[in-house]
Amino acid sequence: MNLLSIIYEAWSAMGQNKLRTGLTMLGMIIGVGAVVVMLGIGQGARTTINESIKSMGSNLFIVLSGASTSGGLRMGSGSAPTLTADDGEALAKLDSVNAASPVLPGTVQLSYGANNWSTLTYAVSPNYLVVRDWAVESGQNFTDTEVRGATRVVVLGKTVAKNLFGEEDPVGKTIRIKGSPYQVIGLLTNRGQSLDGRDQDDSALIPISTGQRKLFGGQFPGTVRYILVQAKSAQVMPEAEQEITQMLRIRHRLSEEQENDFTVRNLAAVAQTAATSAQAMSFMLGAIASISLLVGGIGIMNIMLVSVTERTREIGIRMAVGARRRDILLQFLLEALMICLVGGTIGIGIGVGAAWLTSDMSGMTVEITFGAIGMSFLFSFAVGVFFGYYPARRAASLRPVEALRYE
Repeated sequence: MNLLSIIYEAWSAMGQNKLRTGLTMLGMIIGVGAVVVMLGIGQGARTTINESIKSMGSNLFIVLSGASTSGGLRMGSGSAPTLTADDGEALAKLDSVNAASPVLPGTVQLSYGANNWSTLTYAVSPNYLVVRDWAVESGQNFTDTEVRGATRVVVLGKTVAKNLFGEEDPVGKTIRIKGSPYQVIGLLTNRGQSLDGRDQDDSALIPISTGQRKLFGGQFPGTVRYILVQAKSAQVMPEAEQEITQMLRIRHRLSEEQENDFTVRNLAAVAQTAATSAQAMSFMLGAIASISLLVGGIGIMNIMLVSVTERTREIGIRMAVGARRRDILLQFLLEALMICLVGGTIGIGIGVGAAWLTSDMSGMTVEITFGAIGMSFLFSFAVGVFFGYYPARRAASLRPVEALRYE
């Protein structure tokens, strides 16, 4: 028998019991569909985290103020105002540092005409955009001259601009922050969500001196909440961390016995941990979904064994009229493969649709790649071969005389 005849025989045998074939195929459809959806969710999570990591900036350190003690209780990092804007300028001059910016954040109300919007406003230096690898889409960033003069100027994120101005160009307009006029001199590019899910475009930037003297003030004038530092490269980050620590200890006049009144954190290490976790989650989701494929494969083997038993006499007749063992083996193996491949193809289609529906209804990023589709199809083929081989071999090993006597 040639291959086409064997394929036709296998297809005809599948059509003789459509309900059984359909139910057997359903296991593969569910299994492959689940794999596609789970891999899509995992890949989407990895993409989201990678984009968030990229939006943070590269080779970053965050230097936090020290911990305060109140009533015998030691508070967390940042509770004691030990950092100043001058500390940020000093760190920017280190050999291993590319740029640094002090940061003093606060939530304030912005208004333009009848519109108002409450947003997180950052008092920073001009180097903040360099540190964050951020750019101005239109207009310009504020300069050192405006920092020295504590000028009331502001650079807006896209979300803030949209809520205050709609489709109107905000550059050159005047808004009010806490009742005082500020000129909008720039509009930032889109940034998206941060690792903690916050909209980074829902923010505004003002000169650090303006924030300290005119907007935030506070109990400790001249201090900042934290300092962002960008190393010149990933290779010099260990050296940069040591230089930052040494510089701040000298500036804060700490003796050898005294602990640091600040904390230096490597955001690159935090980002790498997040990326590794996302990759592990993607692998785990794929592994969980693969269990349903395994169950579907066991179902196929079970049905094929039943089919061999029911068709024992047919196998004996075919052998008696000249069918070779190889032909019998190939026919039953092709039946298992067809069930898996057809079920896998349908499952891929359903999986892609379910992934799109999940993304549309939940707002979750689900990313279906050709690699995931190819892997799912390959899994279908592998399941068909692995779980179809034993029943096919059993059918091929029957003796014609015994098969013809089977009732």
